[in-house]
Amino acid sequence: MASLHVILKLALLVCFAFCHATQGLEVGYYHEKCPNLESVVKEVVYGVIYKEPTLAAPLLRMHFHDCFVRGCEGSVLLESPDNQSEKNAPPNLSLRGFEVIDKVKRAVEKACPCVVSCADILALVARDVTVAIQGPSWDVETGRKDGKVSILNEALFNLLPPFANITTLKQGFEQRGLNAKDLVVLSGSHTIGISHCSSFNNRLYNFTGKNDVDPTLDPNYIEKLKKKCIPGDQNSIVEMDPGSSLTFDVSYFELVSKRRGLFESDAALLDDSETKSYLQLQAYRNGPTFFKDFGDSMVKMGRIGVITGEEGEIRKVCTRVN
Repeated sequence: MASLHVILKLALLVCFAFCHATQGLEVGYYHEKCPNLESVVKEVVYGVIYKEPTLAAPLLRMHFHDCFVRGCEGSVLLESPDNQSEKNAPPNLSLRGFEVIDKVKRAVEKACPCVVSCADILALVARDVTVAIQGPSWDVETGRKDGKVSILNEALFNLLPPFANITTLKQGFEQRGLNAKDLVVLSGSHTIGISHCSSFNNRLYNFTGKNDVDPTLDPNYIEKLKKKCIPGDQNSIVEMDPGSSLTFDVSYFELVSKRRGLFESDAALLDDSETKSYLQLQAYRNGPTFFKDFGDSMVKMGRIGVITGEEGEIRKVCTRVN
C-alpha cells in the first residue's frame, strides 16, 4: 500500500509539473513587469530589417532551430569555449542574425532589467521579422525561461535535414506535438530566404549515386539551377522562392505543386495525401488560409519543450548562462 501511495504521489507531481509548464505561457505575460516589451522589440527589428531584409529568413529559422532541439528555451544562442554548442553544428552554420538578437536583448535589458528571457525574445523576433516582410502577425505567447545546456550533437541529429522524406518529416513533427498540417504550413516559411547549393546539389548531378538527376524535380528548373550550381559547388547561393525571396507570400506552394521545391523535403510534401491536399489548396486558391494557419502553427511550435519553472533562468546575456 505504501508503494502505491508513493507511485500516486509521484504521478501527481509529474502531472502538476506538466500543467505548470503548459500554463506558464500566455499572451501578455510581461504586461506588468515589462509593459513596453513588444514595442521595444519591434522597433529594433523593424530598423534592422529595413536596412537588411535578407536577415528576416535566418532570424525566423533561428526560432525553428531553437525549438526543435531541447525545445524553445534559447539553447541555440549559447556559445561554448570549445565551439561545441548548438550554433556550431553544421545545420546551424548558415544561421545569421545572432547580433540582432543581442541588440534586441540589450534594448530589452535597458527597459526591463533581468525580466525577459532570450527564448521569448526569439519568439517575438520571429513574429516581427515575418510582419516586416509583409507576412502575417499573431499573438506571441511568452513566459519561457532560458535553458542552461547547448550541445552540438543534439542539433546535428535532431534538426530535420533538407533531404528528409515524408515519413521522417511527419515523425519528426509528431514527436514535437505538431501534425501533418503544421508540417506543410511551417514549410511555407521557405517562401523567403536563400540556400547554399550544397543543400540540394545531389538532386542536380548525383541523386542516386549514378550521376543522375532527381526525377521529381521539374527538368526546366533543373537546368536553371545548374547554371547557378556547378557539380560539387558548396558555397554558391540561390533563392528558395525565386523572385520573391524577400516577401512573405504564398508562392512557395505554387512552386512545390509545379515540382519546383528546392529541397527534397519540399518535394516530399507531395508524397502524402494530407500534406498534398493542403499544399494544393493554397497553391490553386491563392493561399486562402495560409497566413492565419501560419500564425496558429507558430504558436503551437513555440510551446515545444518550454521551461517555465526553476529549471531555467533569465539570461542577462543571450550567449552565456548567468
